Parts: sequence; structure tokens; C-alpha cells
Amino acid sequence: MRDRLRAGVAIFNDGHYHAAHDAWEDRWLDLESGSDDERLLHGLIQYSAAVFHAREHNWQGAVGLAESADGYLATLPAEYRDLRLEPVRSFLARLAADPEIVERRRPIRIEHEGTVPTLAALEFAPTAIAAVVLAEEFGYDEEPIVRARTYARRDLEDGADDSKFITLLFDFVREDAHRGIIFQRLSDHVGRRRAREEDVKGLF
Repeated sequence: MRDRLRAGVAIFNDGHYHAAHDAWEDRWLDLESGSDDERLLHGLIQYSAAVFHAREHNWQGAVGLAESADGYLATLPAEYRDLRLEPVRSFLARLAADPEIVERRRPIRIEHEGTVPTLAALEFAPTAIAAVVLAEEFGYDEEPIVRARTYARRDLEDGADDSKFITLLFDFVREDAHRGIIFQRLSDHVGRRRAREEDVKGLF
């Protein structure tokens, strides 16, 4: 829960409002309807959707989603799962009353564990989640990203401190301007690792 929550928060805080919900949705779908965790993720998903629709000038959709998101978050404590929810609820109320507010000011960024997480500050586990989410958002083939994540985790378990897969996953998430080049390098490394694995299998 923590890693998916933090990945989505960082994606949202970096302005990828449409993508943020993908980090939360799989976990949300597994939760019991009406539970506090389900209400939290449901509210955050609708918050990101409300902001996205407002930025697309879909004022009616933004208002409806802002009101709905506020409803899901309303019964939760002011701080839940180390998230500060009161600023989010306050912004949702303003957004519902005036969806054009997003043209005048940036949406309230989400605080988690005492900071405002961004993609540049994420540790490995939420970065690995964010990599797959951003690949889907920006139209990259997810398969090499998923394989790179698997190889990176293996390298971590083996104590490797120079894993190309770890480095490239961080770079893919953090470097907007060079994401295409990084994806190609990452895909090349995945291809070479797969080829080595197939060569080893062929020996036995």
C-alpha cells in the first residue's frame, strides 16, 4: 500500500494528473468497498481525475468529480496513512465551487510522510511502480520496463551496487527530456540479459 500510495502521490505532484490514478487503481480494486483505505484511494483517484478534467476545460466533469472525491475523503482523519488530507479537501471544495481555479493556480500538492514527494526523490520500490505507470502514460512498451524491474529487484537481492537496471529505471522516471533515449538503452540491456538467460537455459 505504502509504495503504491507514494508512487501515485509523486506522479501527481509532478503534474502527471491523468497518470497518477494508475498507481493507485490496482490496489484500490482489491480493497473492500467502504473501508478507510478504499475511501482514501477512491478519493485520490477522483481528485486526480477532477484536476485532469478541469485542465481539459471539462468544467462539469471536474465539479462532479471534485464533489465526489471530497465525499470519499470527508470521513477520514485529517492525517491518514501519513497523508495530510485537510489541504486536499480544502482544495476540492474550491475546485467544486470554481473549476477554473486550475488556470490561476497549481492544484494543491499532496504531502506524505512529512514531505511533498516528487519523482526525483522516490526510493526504488515506488520508482519501480512509477516506471510502469509512466510507460503506459507516454506510450512506451511496458514489457521491457516490467522485465527491467524484475532484473533490478534480483540485483538488489544479490547485493549488486552497480545495477544498470536500477539506474535506468530511476533515469526513465526522473528525466522527462531524455525518456525516449533512456527507454531504448533500457530495452537494449533487457534484451542482452534475456539473451544470456536463454544461453544458460540452452546448456541444460
